[in-house]
Amino acid sequence: IFVLGIGFFTLCFLMTSLGGQFSAKRLGDSPFTIRTEVMGALESRGVLRRMSDMLEMLMKKMDILARLENSTDFHKGDEARFPLDRFQPAAGLMERIQAIAQNVSDIAIKVDQILRNSLLNGKVMEGRRDQCEVPRDPKYPDCAGKVEWMRARWTSDPCYAFFGVDGTECSFLIYLSEVEWFCPPLPWRNRTVAVPSPPPPPRAQAAFRRDLARLLELIGTGKESLSFMKKRIRHLAQQWLRAARRLEQRLAGRRRDQKHILIHIGFLTEESGDVFSPRVLKGGPLGEMVQWADILAALFMLGHNLRVTVSLKELQSHLGVPPGRGNCPLTSPLPFDLIYTDYHGLQQMKQHMGLSFKKYRCRVRVIDTFGTEPAYNHEEYATLRGYRTNWGYWNLQPTQFMTMFPHTPDNSFMGFVSEELNQTERQLIKASKVSSMAVVYGKEASIWKGKEKFLAILNKYMEIHGTVYYETQRPPEVPAFVKNHGLLPQHEFQQLLRKAKLFIGFGFPYEGPAPLEAIANGCVFLQARFNPPHSSLNHEFFRGKPTSREASVSSQHPYAEDFIGKPHVWTVDYNNSEEFEAAIKTIMRTQVDPYLPYEYTCEGMLERIHAYIQHQDFCTTSSLPPSPKTKSPAMQSPPSPLALSLNSTHLVWSPSAGWAPQAWPPVASLQVWVSEPQHTCTETCRRHGLVCEPTFFRFLNKEEVFLQLSIACDSTEYEMNHLYPAVAEHVRECYLQKEPLLFSCAGSNTKYRRLCPCRDFRQGQVALCRDCL
Repeated sequence: IFVLGIGFFTLCFLMTSLGGQFSAKRLGDSPFTIRTEVMGALESRGVLRRMSDMLEMLMKKMDILARLENSTDFHKGDEARFPLDRFQPAAGLMERIQAIAQNVSDIAIKVDQILRNSLLNGKVMEGRRDQCEVPRDPKYPDCAGKVEWMRARWTSDPCYAFFGVDGTECSFLIYLSEVEWFCPPLPWRNRTVAVPSPPPPPRAQAAFRRDLARLLELIGTGKESLSFMKKRIRHLAQQWLRAARRLEQRLAGRRRDQKHILIHIGFLTEESGDVFSPRVLKGGPLGEMVQWADILAALFMLGHNLRVTVSLKELQSHLGVPPGRGNCPLTSPLPFDLIYTDYHGLQQMKQHMGLSFKKYRCRVRVIDTFGTEPAYNHEEYATLRGYRTNWGYWNLQPTQFMTMFPHTPDNSFMGFVSEELNQTERQLIKASKVSSMAVVYGKEASIWKGKEKFLAILNKYMEIHGTVYYETQRPPEVPAFVKNHGLLPQHEFQQLLRKAKLFIGFGFPYEGPAPLEAIANGCVFLQARFNPPHSSLNHEFFRGKPTSREASVSSQHPYAEDFIGKPHVWTVDYNNSEEFEAAIKTIMRTQVDPYLPYEYTCEGMLERIHAYIQHQDFCTTSSLPPSPKTKSPAMQSPPSPLALSLNSTHLVWSPSAGWAPQAWPPVASLQVWVSEPQHTCTETCRRHGLVCEPTFFRFLNKEEVFLQLSIACDSTEYEMNHLYPAVAEHVRECYLQKEPLLFSCAGSNTKYRRLCPCRDFRQGQVALCRDCL
């Protein structure tokens, strides 16, 4: 055992001493540690010599012990305690110790030679580091400027030292060539020859989940907002499970790769203020938390691997952010296929990911309640044309923004879910309806201010109920004839809606989930018509948001007005007392069944998110680079495969085109229509029973398309303008889009008639075309 211990100690020491000589070659170690390791060489040799001396000393003591063994007096007194056979191997043990000592001495000599060579190599390397010059390579035009910046500012962020920058010229160049990519690789650096990496292992397949318990653990605790979301998920758990089983049957046999997804809810972080959590119990807006709860449930039920964060520290840990102030790239490749976040989270990611944000932003999906139009998203264009706001200018693909309602075709429609009733529940609701009972939409007292006139008319016909939050005293804005229940838990609010005949809105909040819940529970929703429509041009609420919403916010809830309508939704002029009173009388006589659009059911949301995850890919699709022989990157494509329709009113994808791109939605659903002046493409497509599809703009951004539509062009220009492609007919000038990020369904001008790409859609699922699954 003693001999084995000595040998093991020797081996460990040698591994420790010699291992450092090669550590600089290991991936991930600092390239600037060689000098420190070499400076420890003398100490390493000294330790080996001391070890050899210790073994010699041990050998001398064993020799003394052997002489004592020959003494008869030593044995006589302690024979019972120390048997003779305990000392018989002493001679052999000494021989082994002598051999070990000789080996250690030999090893010390060899290590001394190795360390001398290392010192010599270190001096050569040090000389190279002192002699680095900034390379002049036209392929790296920014290198010199970046080195100059590093000279002045490398101490401004500890992350540079983390990656090995030490203030020398060579450390700047190594960082800028190996961590970032602004300078060419240094020829004297030890670089292994790139070996073709083996193909990645096949992805695990996503399987629909059968239980939501694990999701509730992932969400965590500690915030009222998280508790609210978990209660909602538990309440709808059975509906999610049934919907998942139905969709699984429809998708039977289809491969679905399991994605690694990070969900970072930025508005709930302490750094963003987390204004929502304290207001959960005080009547604050819950629409965002309703949507996030449903997004979490849908992604989990689809079988994907999730990580959920509501703190900046957790975000940094999951992303692999180096220590410092966020100026350096991530320490390792991003481990997530997709990241779902909001504008607050997007800003946090940009602040802490350095150059990695630009590299990985194609994987981001931004949950954006009101939408972001292309004119506000393109940083240069927004700055030049006055569209810049506090929330826009991210230069993302517009369909990376995901909205609560499908009001902006330029963005993807994410949505949320409302509770779906079974047949028995529907019958019970119809039997328990009170035709003279109304519930007011608005939990904050400020919404009721100035509404006395409407309430007085309504009170003539119906008993009015409210759910206005208060702590001790009844809010003075709520008239005495209103029965105020205070803030109700969600299930109690649902019971109130199941009895009421009317759910009435007073113009705010905009586009919340409550009207859909009321309609799903058999209520008629009555709302005000806005004349003129509200937008960022005339209303403070929309000012500063990255969307103009021109002519689209014609009521408190445009989706309910446009996609549901009568008899479930009535939109009237509240300034006209006679129209308002007549609507109330008619509603009281009208019988309606509970109604919920398919796209707001659990199955509808699962279907939609499944399609997005399978087909939306913003990392492999990019515009072609500009070429001196061509006018615009947006115009480089094969000749138009479009053809006139049978009635010659619009263009369709020609069956005889001979080719069809790998596009989603499929190009077979494309129709090209020309708008009227001052009409958006969103309006134009809707007038033809279609939906504007911005991904199709690239197929009609060609000069020959004008000819196919019999539009005469005396000149054709290419420019950055979110209204193009378009024609100014009075001067016979045609315009094509220069910047693909500016293709937009929104926007209009009296001067232009726009070329509009439209598509069909699935009944009850406006986000998907008929063949999109």
